[in-house]
Amino acid sequence: MRIQVFSNRNEMGRAAAEKAATLMKQVLNRQETLRFIAATGASQFEFLDHLCATEGIDWSRSEMFHLDEYVGIADSHPASFVKYLKERLVERVHPGAAHFIRGDAPDQEQERRRLCELISAAPVDIAFVGIGENGHLAFNDPPADFETEEPYLVLDLDDKCRAQQVGEGWFSAAEEVPPQAYTMTIRQILKSENIICTVPDDRKADAVKHCLGKNAEVTPQWPASILKTHDRCDVFLDEAAAALLER
Repeated sequence: MRIQVFSNRNEMGRAAAEKAATLMKQVLNRQETLRFIAATGASQFEFLDHLCATEGIDWSRSEMFHLDEYVGIADSHPASFVKYLKERLVERVHPGAAHFIRGDAPDQEQERRRLCELISAAPVDIAFVGIGENGHLAFNDPPADFETEEPYLVLDLDDKCRAQQVGEGWFSAAEEVPPQAYTMTIRQILKSENIICTVPDDRKADAVKHCLGKNAEVTPQWPASILKTHDRCDVFLDEAAAALLER
């Protein structure tokens, strides 16, 4: 794992996008199709803006996988991550394939199995991720399951996670946040050849300290701490998110 800190979130997003674009071009130079995982949330705004504006990426040869989604939410809902990805990524660059999680699928287990089959068909080249205020990675809230080999699970969301969704403006009250979500699992994320993690804002500083700090333990209580074990993970922070790290 490598950590870089930038003066503001726009510079952070720009640098993360430059790294991601370089990796994507390298993959497409050596193989026919690029498989990548896309995250959502406020932490990805600047990163996705800069990445979508980058020239020279043959998006038509890419295959996108969706990291997580609320159970029971249709893609027309303002907080839908499918809606987010369509507006901020897919409709801008048009990947060759986009595998969305159907939050309102009538059969949760059937949908979960469909996602597992799709992601397991071939290796993933790059994962774009963030870190939650509770240290979660995707919707793997603490204590996260570090052992399951299932690529996707349906999990309960904890109170701090649900409060974050309200704080970011996706919902007006905690009781409106669905209690469960589909999420890619920890082990599946770690199978990605490369990981780009972007984390802005002072509200993430405590999680960054406990997950990525010099003396931070790798523990399911701080799920994103597992990123410390990945040799090809690049973490991009702004000064606010890095405020509690030892330099």
